[in-house]
Amino acid sequence: MRFGVFIPQGWRMDLVGIDPSQQWEAMSDVVSHVDQGETFESVWVYDHFHTVPEPSGEATHEAWTLMAAFAASTSRVRLGQMCTCMSYRNPAYLAKVAATVDVISGGRVEMGIGAGWYEHEWRAFGYGFPRAGERLGALREGVAVFRDMWTKGSATLDGEHYQVDGAICAPRPLQGTSSPGSAANGIPMWIAGGGEKVTLKIAAEYADYTNFDGSADEFDHKSEVLRGHCADAGRDFDSIVRSANYNVVIGETEAEVEDRLAFYGDLLRRGGVAEAKVAEQVAGLRTQPAVGTPEQIVTTLKGMEAKGMTYAITYFAEAAYDRSGIELFESSVAPELRR
Repeated sequence: MRFGVFIPQGWRMDLVGIDPSQQWEAMSDVVSHVDQGETFESVWVYDHFHTVPEPSGEATHEAWTLMAAFAASTSRVRLGQMCTCMSYRNPAYLAKVAATVDVISGGRVEMGIGAGWYEHEWRAFGYGFPRAGERLGALREGVAVFRDMWTKGSATLDGEHYQVDGAICAPRPLQGTSSPGSAANGIPMWIAGGGEKVTLKIAAEYADYTNFDGSADEFDHKSEVLRGHCADAGRDFDSIVRSANYNVVIGETEAEVEDRLAFYGDLLRRGGVAEAKVAEQVAGLRTQPAVGTPEQIVTTLKGMEAKGMTYAITYFAEAAYDRSGIELFESSVAPELRR
């Protein structure tokens, strides 16, 4: 199994209490630890502007700015976002941004892309909030623009949502051009989300990776839907890597797991979240698949691997303050699953 890890960037209130002047150092320290290790193949950020579980005045650092910074400050890990919202940036512009970051990184970018969902954020930044069909239509057109920009060096599209007229992508990404053994399609594309009628159909046409629900039953169901769309599109189902995200709360003992859950609750409180919402969030986290001792998490992930989930993107809420959970995962979980 392959592993990625989210870097704390504030969106999930995971930089609360750290002075803004020290937040880049906190993020960079985690990235450096991962880059110097061998467990995690990739680091990830979220493309959001306002915090969850509710909007607040706490910091949320912008995804593609961080991508460029990580590209310059790392040497090994691949760099992704889970996932970029298509409608937040013109797709021709975004394709060019991603190509530039790919060049800076030496060909290490992963493009996570989705239709977007955080209505409060959309409206606050002046994007409105189009109905789901319109957001998905923009996603379809945008990924087509990406593919042309990265493989042909330019794109033209007179679409319903985007009009692009000879947009040039120079330099093109290193991936798909000068990188030995790189994919012909350019930057690998992760189509995120489990929408069965549209999102997974787009994934069958364009995705190198999918990312949808990581619980056993839902993963099975979404996989079968994707398989059907692949058959319709004439695409080899097994050519798409199926990934999932996991909130990891790990401890040597059940008591240590509870301590980490309590720490998460305290983070939310310090971020100004009301007690009822804190209790709801902690209770929800406690029941998730990658919460427990190393042995329990290994068992869960082995079961998911048997179902075809071969790339786990992990999140550790305490990472900016305490790397012991990441280190326990590196020493006790990953070796049991690494290929």
